[in-house]
Amino acid sequence: MKTLFASTPALRRAHAVFRLACAAVLLAVSGCTTVEGVTTTALAGRAVEHVVTGQGRPTVVFENGLGGQLQWWGKVLPDVARETTVFAYNRAGTGDSAAAPPPRDGAHIVEELRQTLRAAGLAPPYVLVGSSLGGLYVQLYARRHPEEVAGLVLVDSTHPLQLHGAGALENWPAWLRVMLDSTASPATQQELDALDATGQQVLALPPYTAGPVVVLSAAQPMRETSTPLARDSNAKRADIVRLYPGAQQVWVDSGHVIQLEKPEAVVAAVRDVLARVRGGSAPAR
Repeated sequence: MKTLFASTPALRRAHAVFRLACAAVLLAVSGCTTVEGVTTTALAGRAVEHVVTGQGRPTVVFENGLGGQLQWWGKVLPDVARETTVFAYNRAGTGDSAAAPPPRDGAHIVEELRQTLRAAGLAPPYVLVGSSLGGLYVQLYARRHPEEVAGLVLVDSTHPLQLHGAGALENWPAWLRVMLDSTASPATQQELDALDATGQQVLALPPYTAGPVVVLSAAQPMRETSTPLARDSNAKRADIVRLYPGAQQVWVDSGHVIQLEKPEAVVAAVRDVLARVRGGSAPAR
């Protein structure tokens, strides 16, 4: 394993960057504001760890990234809850939410979310906020059910073609693939296995144009251009806005997990979408 991690200078650099990124995320998580009111109850026939707070419409729904938990939104939720109702949850098999059988592709996850929201008494339309892989899920939700979505905020979202070209899994550093295989939970692994299928589901449907879309993109990773994988990832980071005519792209001086590093940017984007929805550019249905 030692030679695997140090086989080339590029891999050594990637490993160092990854370790620093992990340390930064762990520090950020440890410093997260505790999310008050989190509960685990049966919703749509399954135990779901979630929180509902605030009041007003439209409800803002937060969707986690791969392996992420609702607590990662801890510095965002209180400010948004002052504006309207918010809902954050852990997907099946994450945190205290009960596992669900595969496949764990976007189509199944979107329908589970719809049922969960209704069971919680939260009616559409929603402003959907998705981070990383959660961004891909909310893209699919908006394209499949545009009448239920008032607006979108994509937080350094996964691209529908993330695993194509130089981004294919076989091009990832070997140490990273080994780490994923050895540490990912079953739910995380199943979602990763279905990532490309989810991306194809997104692209098979017309773009979402029924409401405002804000794309938050992490600027710090754009400085890494030494490998084909990094260049491909950054090209896709810049390309997402093209998928949504009229969308606004905001570059944030942050790493990938913007809600931990620059939560104020997420709050500002949500407030912007809420203002446009309530101002009549995308009226609530």
